[in-house]
Amino acid sequence: MRLSALAALLCLANPVWAEGERAGDFDYYVLSLSWSPGWCATDGAGRNARQCDPQADAAFVLHGLWPQYERGYPSYCYTTARDPSRMQSAAMEDIMGSDGAAWYQWKKHGRCAGMSARDYYATARAAFASIDIPDVFETLNKDVKLPASVVEEAFLEANPGLRREMITITCDQGRIQEARICLSKGLTPRKCGPDVIRDCTMRDALMERVR
Repeated sequence: MRLSALAALLCLANPVWAEGERAGDFDYYVLSLSWSPGWCATDGAGRNARQCDPQADAAFVLHGLWPQYERGYPSYCYTTARDPSRMQSAAMEDIMGSDGAAWYQWKKHGRCAGMSARDYYATARAAFASIDIPDVFETLNKDVKLPASVVEEAFLEANPGLRREMITITCDQGRIQEARICLSKGLTPRKCGPDVIRDCTMRDALMERVR
């Protein structure tokens, strides 16, 4: 087989993640919601993240709003939009846990959205507000082990507009990691691409308590 043909086959067989693409060139968004107690138990505590303060009572927080291709995603795009001010990033702390998280999400993903930093943050906030977090997770007062599918079912019940092909639950280090919800550019739920819709199949994934 010629090398050019082999390279073409490999491109078709695997998702493509590149860097430096043109801003605004994408197909849909992935709204990523991180289970804060799990992140704090692994990475966050060592970083002294404010969302890991016991008084914060953080449950699912906004990890990011990611421009996505039907297969693969852009990152670190070229844009003429100015970076957000410290004040703009700090204003996202209430839903993202820290200003540093907001800044990083702008740098890697927000620049690809083809809008100003102010508008990207506003869009991310609107996307976060468009999804109802199941009450049972907001008030979880003890550690539990459960199938990731139970977490997905709870989101589907709390959000009648969602269907199974629009949401995926991920795991990491034996823990529930994130709920990822696919949204159109108008922020309505839509079917995820094949590289996104990969559910965690664990039957006993850990969810640490919120309080």
